[in-house]
Amino acid sequence: MKKVLLYAFLVSIVITSCTDSTTIFEQEEASFGNETNATVLTNSIIYDKSGAMEIYEENFQTGAQSIFANEQAGNYPLALVAQVAPPSFSGAENLTATDIHIDGDYAYISYNTAGADYKGAVDIVNVSDPAAPRLTGRAYSYDKDLNAIYYSNGYIYVVGGVDAEQSALASANSVVIKVAASNGRFDTSDLTYNYQEGFNANDALVANGSLYVTSGRDGYVTEFDTSSLEIVNEVPFQDLRSVVIKDGTYLVLDASAGVRILNSDLQETSQIQIDSDFREADKRTLDIMGDKVIVAEGRNGAGVYNINTGAFQEYIPITINPADVIESDIVTNATAYNEGVILMANGGAGLGLAEEEDDILSTVGVIELDGSTNYVASKGDYIFAASGREGLQIIKMNKPSEDLAEKCSGTPTYSGNANLNVAASQSLAYSGSRRFRSISVSGSLLLCGTWTVNNAVSIADNGLFEMRGTFIVARNNRRRDLTVGENATLRIEGNLTIYGDLILEDNATIEFIGDTSRVNIFGKVTGANNANVLGTFDDIQDKF
Repeated sequence: MKKVLLYAFLVSIVITSCTDSTTIFEQEEASFGNETNATVLTNSIIYDKSGAMEIYEENFQTGAQSIFANEQAGNYPLALVAQVAPPSFSGAENLTATDIHIDGDYAYISYNTAGADYKGAVDIVNVSDPAAPRLTGRAYSYDKDLNAIYYSNGYIYVVGGVDAEQSALASANSVVIKVAASNGRFDTSDLTYNYQEGFNANDALVANGSLYVTSGRDGYVTEFDTSSLEIVNEVPFQDLRSVVIKDGTYLVLDASAGVRILNSDLQETSQIQIDSDFREADKRTLDIMGDKVIVAEGRNGAGVYNINTGAFQEYIPITINPADVIESDIVTNATAYNEGVILMANGGAGLGLAEEEDDILSTVGVIELDGSTNYVASKGDYIFAASGREGLQIIKMNKPSEDLAEKCSGTPTYSGNANLNVAASQSLAYSGSRRFRSISVSGSLLLCGTWTVNNAVSIADNGLFEMRGTFIVARNNRRRDLTVGENATLRIEGNLTIYGDLILEDNATIEFIGDTSRVNIFGKVTGANNANVLGTFDDIQDKF
């Protein structure tokens, strides 16, 4: 019998018989295959919807035209860098991302499949170049679901489920796999397996030299030796879903009770009681925010609790209730905390964003993404969101660097309309990190910081627009142009991305300052014969 760990946008199902296509492997190595076709890896990175993203606020209903909820320029100038198409192989055409671990320049992603077959996959994505993420490694699991992943010290640890009754090798239904990986590539010759009791291994964590795994209903928190994968310690619980660590203390989510707090010997020292419906076999996670734990609590949204006292603080609600999504699909599956930002994977209600400042929590809205959002992870300047059959979404937060913030400190922070219009008589300068609807410059404008613009940008005749930092125009599936008028100047020090055309009119000038500027144009460059292109820059798409 198999009960698949599913997300809220799917229906939990029980399969009482195995499919006729079940393959029995006599060697573990045969059940784990490495993708060697470079074309498959390259073509899995998709830019169709890349570009500036909106954040919808509470009065927005999905399915309507994309609009800003108000006329003020918004915080969080997010940009969708690219999508990663889910892996697919015979018998596993509906794989869905289940977990994401970020380490350095790489993101490690696990996948499983709904239905009778146990099949999964692992991806490695290199994001060292924000303009050009690369899928550097992909491996397939032919007889096991893979539900969680963690990278540490040259190895990927991935855990999941297997049908032990049909396997010639599995001693239990929960599986733990260790595979070598370096520089974004698998070494499947260095592969180790072990098994543990429990319904389905669903979370993994490497800490203090050990691997800790939770294994679902009637399962265990199990400590494994990271070298040999031998079991060091294990403690049973009723219905485990997630494990995190805080200052040497382990927190596990037991859906039957709440958050159990364990010492280094995995003995319970205290408990945070939670009375929420975690539903059977759904993904639910924990994340740490200072001295608090954030709990994905399904229909309740994200619950926030004090770790030291166990006291409930508040719920971060699911802010938008889409009209065309069934109620059972609107649940918080996972959360991620990143330097004051709380992200919520809310199934059919999308990817929610809230913020924490001075211990006060407030909701911001829902990030513009297609598909149900099943899982989210965030670290540094990136958000990785698993969105059902839309695949993995790579989002750049475009946080200003400390160096850029220092350079911009002499100008006032922008606070104004989402449509920024600079009259011919005006000379304006702003710093900040904002998302606009449109920008039109007839006079002089300096923007220092990180900025996105949903629609077109125009610099009128004789106008001057100077940008220091990051500037992103439009999206690949709704392209808009940046036009530099007659005798006008666009001066760039930093990174310019245009999902559309760059149009240079008579005697227009685009000038790049310094020697590290980059320009990434997805349309074409159209220039009058006497237009000027000055300075040193990296032309990513070779459009000049």
